[in-house]
Amino acid sequence: MSNKQIIHTEHAPAAIGTYSQAVKVGTTVYISGQIPFDPVTMQEVEGDFKAKARQCFENLKAIAEAAGGSLQDAVKINISMTDLSNFPLVNETMAEYFDEPYPARAAVGVKELPKGVPVEIEAILSLNA
Repeated sequence: MSNKQIIHTEHAPAAIGTYSQAVKVGTTVYISGQIPFDPVTMQEVEGDFKAKARQCFENLKAIAEAAGGSLQDAVKINISMTDLSNFPLVNETMAEYFDEPYPARAAVGVKELPKGVPVEIEAILSLNA
């Protein structure tokens, strides 16, 4: 018997591929990479890089809450960017959503991301952290 639970919320973009928004196993939640899509329009939000990063974090936040937690339960964040010169901006934006001590994190540069977006962010939560 599996204790795997699929997490879904209308407050984050629907999956655009063969994946779930998140999977909860016990007290651990694995949130799929979120791109800067508005959950209502399913289109990329307008604005600068920070606006796009904020939308990614808003999507993560909605999924974390649907799983019974919050972004403060994050233990690991993975950020992919198509332009690493945005590294300082992603740091500023992340600081709007997290308090110290910050979760572990990786930030990597990639050639391209789904739908041509400049950033994708995923998270792992521990609901008993």
